[in-house]
Amino acid sequence: MKHIQFIEQNGHAAFAVVPIDIWNRVSKLVEDAEDIAAFDEAVQDADDFRIPAAVLDAELAGDHPVKAWRMYRRLTIDALAEAAGVSKPYVSQIENGKRKGGSDVFERLATALDVPVDALIDGDEAKS
Repeated sequence: MKHIQFIEQNGHAAFAVVPIDIWNRVSKLVEDAEDIAAFDEAVQDADDFRIPAAVLDAELAGDHPVKAWRMYRRLTIDALAEAAGVSKPYVSQIENGKRKGGSDVFERLATALDVPVDALIDGDEAKS
Protein backbone atom coordinates (compact mmCIF):
# COMPACT_ATOMS: atom_id res chain seq x y z
CA MET A 1 0.00 0.00 0.00
CA LYS A 2 1.18 3.50 -0.71
CA HIS A 3 2.47 5.72 2.03
CA ILE A 4 -0.21 7.43 4.10
CA GLN A 5 0.87 10.20 6.44
CA PHE A 6 -0.97 10.63 9.73
CA ILE A 7 -1.10 13.96 11.54
CA GLU A 8 -1.63 13.81 15.26
CA GLN A 9 -3.29 16.18 17.67
CA ASN A 10 -3.03 15.61 21.41
CA GLY A 11 -1.34 12.29 20.80
CA HIS A 12 -4.08 10.85 18.59
CA ALA A 13 -4.32 10.52 14.81
CA ALA A 14 -6.51 13.41 13.67
CA PHE A 15 -5.86 13.56 9.92
CA ALA A 16 -4.63 11.24 7.20
CA VAL A 17 -2.81 12.54 4.14
CA VAL A 18 -3.17 10.12 1.24
CA PRO A 19 -1.71 10.10 -2.27
CA ILE A 20 -4.02 11.70 -4.84
CA ASP A 21 -4.66 8.46 -6.76
CA ILE A 22 -6.04 6.88 -3.59
CA TRP A 23 -8.12 9.98 -2.83
CA ASN A 24 -9.57 9.98 -6.35
CA ARG A 25 -10.79 6.40 -5.88
CA VAL A 26 -12.03 6.86 -2.33
CA SER A 27 -13.78 10.21 -2.88
CA LYS A 28 -16.21 8.63 -5.35
CA LEU A 29 -17.10 5.95 -2.81
CA VAL A 30 -17.63 8.61 -0.12
CA GLU A 31 -19.88 10.63 -2.45
CA ASP A 32 -21.91 7.51 -3.28
CA ALA A 33 -22.27 6.69 0.42
CA GLU A 34 -23.45 10.24 1.15
CA ASP A 35 -26.01 10.01 -1.68
CA ILE A 36 -27.31 6.70 -0.33
CA ALA A 37 -27.58 8.12 3.19
CA ALA A 38 -29.47 11.19 1.91
CA PHE A 39 -31.86 8.99 -0.07
CA ASP A 40 -32.45 6.68 2.92
CA GLU A 41 -33.18 9.70 5.13
CA ALA A 42 -35.63 11.12 2.59
CA VAL A 43 -37.45 7.79 2.32
CA GLN A 44 -37.61 7.48 6.10
CA ASP A 45 -39.11 10.98 6.45
CA ALA A 46 -41.55 10.53 3.54
CA ASP A 47 -45.29 10.44 4.08
CA ASP A 48 -45.66 7.89 1.24
CA PHE A 49 -47.75 10.26 -0.88
CA ARG A 50 -46.34 10.89 -4.32
CA ILE A 51 -47.61 13.06 -7.14
CA PRO A 52 -47.36 11.17 -10.43
CA ALA A 53 -45.52 12.86 -13.28
CA ALA A 54 -48.71 12.89 -15.37
CA VAL A 55 -50.51 14.92 -12.68
CA LEU A 56 -47.61 17.31 -12.26
CA ASP A 57 -47.30 17.77 -16.03
CA ALA A 58 -51.02 18.53 -16.30
CA GLU A 59 -50.84 21.08 -13.48
CA LEU A 60 -47.77 22.73 -15.02
CA ALA A 61 -49.68 22.92 -18.31
CA GLY A 62 -52.40 24.90 -16.50
CA ASP A 63 -54.94 22.29 -15.44
CA HIS A 64 -56.57 22.68 -12.04
CA PRO A 65 -55.38 19.97 -9.62
CA VAL A 66 -58.90 18.50 -9.45
CA LYS A 67 -58.91 18.02 -13.23
CA ALA A 68 -55.34 16.70 -13.27
CA TRP A 69 -56.15 14.06 -10.65
CA ARG A 70 -59.51 13.24 -12.24
CA MET A 71 -57.85 12.62 -15.59
CA TYR A 72 -55.09 10.59 -13.94
CA ARG A 73 -57.71 8.44 -12.20
CA ARG A 74 -59.54 8.13 -15.55
CA LEU A 75 -62.80 9.47 -14.19
CA THR A 76 -65.40 11.47 -16.05
CA ILE A 77 -66.76 14.62 -14.45
CA ASP A 78 -70.02 12.72 -13.94
CA ALA A 79 -68.26 9.87 -12.12
CA LEU A 80 -66.28 12.22 -9.88
CA ALA A 81 -69.29 14.37 -9.10
CA GLU A 82 -71.34 11.30 -8.18
CA ALA A 83 -68.56 9.82 -6.04
CA ALA A 84 -68.08 13.13 -4.21
CA GLY A 85 -71.79 13.87 -3.88
CA VAL A 86 -71.63 17.21 -5.69
CA SER A 87 -73.13 18.36 -8.97
CA LYS A 88 -71.39 17.97 -12.30
CA PRO A 89 -71.53 21.73 -13.00
CA TYR A 90 -69.92 22.42 -9.61
CA VAL A 91 -66.98 20.13 -10.41
CA SER A 92 -66.66 21.68 -13.87
CA GLN A 93 -66.67 25.21 -12.44
CA ILE A 94 -63.94 24.29 -9.94
CA GLU A 95 -61.82 22.71 -12.67
CA ASN A 96 -62.23 25.79 -14.88
CA GLY A 97 -61.48 28.26 -12.08
CA LYS A 98 -64.95 29.79 -12.17
CA ARG A 99 -65.74 28.68 -8.64
CA LYS A 100 -63.52 28.31 -5.57
CA GLY A 101 -65.36 25.53 -3.77
CA GLY A 102 -65.63 25.12 -0.03
CA SER A 103 -63.45 23.02 2.22
CA ASP A 104 -66.21 20.42 2.62
CA VAL A 105 -66.42 20.01 -1.16
CA PHE A 106 -62.65 19.65 -1.47
CA GLU A 107 -62.66 17.05 1.29
CA ARG A 108 -65.28 15.02 -0.60
CA LEU A 109 -63.41 15.42 -3.89
CA ALA A 110 -60.17 14.36 -2.20
CA THR A 111 -61.85 11.27 -0.78
CA ALA A 112 -63.31 10.39 -4.18
CA LEU A 113 -59.90 10.86 -5.84
CA ASP A 114 -58.01 9.12 -3.00
CA VAL A 115 -55.62 12.03 -2.43
CA PRO A 116 -54.94 14.42 0.45
CA VAL A 117 -57.00 17.62 0.34
CA ASP A 118 -53.79 19.66 -0.03
CA ALA A 119 -53.13 17.96 -3.37
CA LEU A 120 -56.29 19.55 -4.79
CA ILE A 121 -55.75 23.13 -3.68
CA ASP A 122 -54.03 25.25 -6.29
CA GLY A 123 -51.88 28.28 -5.48
CA ASP A 124 -54.68 30.85 -5.92
CA GLU A 125 -57.02 28.99 -3.57
CA ALA A 126 -54.33 28.54 -0.94
CA LYS A 127 -53.85 32.35 -0.81
CA SER A 128 -57.51 33.17 -0.22
